[in-house]
Amino acid sequence: MAHISTRLAEQQDIESIALLFDAYRQFYDQKTDLPLAQAFVRERIEKNESFVFVAENEAHEMLGFCQLYPTFCSVVAAPICALYDLYVKPEARKSGVGALLLFAAEQYAKQHGFVRMDLTTAKTNFPAQSLYESLSWERDEIFYAYSKNP
Repeated sequence: MAHISTRLAEQQDIESIALLFDAYRQFYDQKTDLPLAQAFVRERIEKNESFVFVAENEAHEMLGFCQLYPTFCSVVAAPICALYDLYVKPEARKSGVGALLLFAAEQYAKQHGFVRMDLTTAKTNFPAQSLYESLSWERDEIFYAYSKNP
């Protein structure tokens, strides 16, 4: 595989990230909506509400992204990151892109004082679970996650 690099996204990356973000949403059974994806990514980056890392090949083609949201954990009384989005183009999977993005996110979290990173994935997303576990992420066996639409 060609050389892959990761970096923190910049405003000029919004359109390219939005294409990947739209594909990510479709992976989770959402209808394609590129304008929504563009608006969402643009707002997160412009408002500094998330940190987006991109992986690209030597030709600067984006192969994947991950997005971290800063938050806090009351129990440990410290800042943490929620790694909410990780997506790699199908043709770039199993090439190390996902691991490189996770390493970039982890380095960023360490350098910026976050004490933990959390993520969730679908119970049926076995390739992602395998990746996370191979990189020493620990599956939570104590807490259940709940959601509710207001």
